[in-house]
Parts: sequence; structure tokens; C-alpha cells
Amino acid sequence: MNFNDLNNLDLKDLANAPMSIKTVVLAVTLVLIVFAGYWFVWSGQLDSVNTAQQEEMSLRDSFMAKKRQAVNLDIYKQQLNDIDHSFGALLKQLPNKSQMDALLSDINQAGLGRGLQFELFKPGTETPKDFYAELPISIRVTGAYHDFGAFASDISQLSRIVTLHDLDIGPAKVDKDGNGDLYMNATIKTYRYLDEDELAAQNKNNKKGGNKK
Repeated sequence: MNFNDLNNLDLKDLANAPMSIKTVVLAVTLVLIVFAGYWFVWSGQLDSVNTAQQEEMSLRDSFMAKKRQAVNLDIYKQQLNDIDHSFGALLKQLPNKSQMDALLSDINQAGLGRGLQFELFKPGTETPKDFYAELPISIRVTGAYHDFGAFASDISQLSRIVTLHDLDIGPAKVDKDGNGDLYMNATIKTYRYLDEDELAAQNKNNKKGGNKK
């Protein structure tokens, strides 16, 4: 078979054509059918298959993640219980409004018990936070340096949360031999949890603030 045989091919007389020509025509026809099938049918289906495979991978990853969570569910529950217990223990260290006077008295007694003299003990204005309020107390005491350290240690061991901030220590009274007391200026911060009425009022104010925005 040569190129001239193909040029002289009469499709009406294809049945009588040589076998080599029939083979070529059959091969060309098959290629055209495959190309047309791919172009008009299979290409869209292949896109759908690829999309389905990607969705399958995504669902499989999601399933594995949920399976790991399910396997570790008891561990997560235990961790949540531990967090609840820790939070409850911390919350118990915050006094309520009626217990604040007793706490302030404990702080004052801690200083007096170490021989310190209070020249200033002034509670400031409370600052509300999420579920608690912070109360700063400005103090000025005089005494020996080691007594300041003992006082700081004593208030850190109170059953309530009390912290010292902005310490300023210097000489207060000095005799002719260079001996004398020191002063200490500091801010003591303590905290109390808000009662239900205060929390409701705070939430109401937060909502008003959000609406204004």
C-alpha cells in the first residue's frame, strides 16, 4: 500500500479494497471515535472524577480527625475536668464584695505584725474585668529592710490573691551614726469576683457599647 492507493480509494468500494487499506481506515476511524468520545464525553467525566477524588480525600481527612478526637474523648473530658477544678480553686481565692473588708484588714495586720508603721493605706478605685474586679491599694510603710521582705512573703501566703507592684524603697529617718528606718512605697493589688448583679450590669453595658459601634 502507498499514498496513491489512499488517494484513489473509493469509500463506496471500501469492501473490495486491499486488507492493508482497510486496516488503515479502521485505525483512523478508531482514533477519531476515541478523540470525539474524549472531547465530547470523557473530558467532563474525568473532571467529575477528579473532583470526586478530591472530595474523597477531604472527607477521609475529616473522618480521621474525628476518629482521633473520638479515641481521645476520655482524655479531653479529663483535661476539661482538670481545667474546671483549677479554675474553681483560683475562683475560691477571690473574695466577694462582703469579704473585702476582712481582706484589707488581713493585709494591714500582716504589716503591723512585722513591726511596720503604715503612713498611708489608701484603697483606690476598682477596675472591672471579665468576671472579677481589680482593687489597687496605695501604701507607704516604714521599717527595716528585712521586715519589708517578711511582709511581702506574708501577703503572698494569704488565702486570697494579693500582689505587690511599683516598689520604691529608700531611707526614711537616719540618725547621726547612719542608722535608721527605711520607707517603702508600693501598690498592692487584690481581686474579687463580681456578683451576679454586677456581671449582668457589665454584660448589659458591653452590649450597649457594641451596638454603638
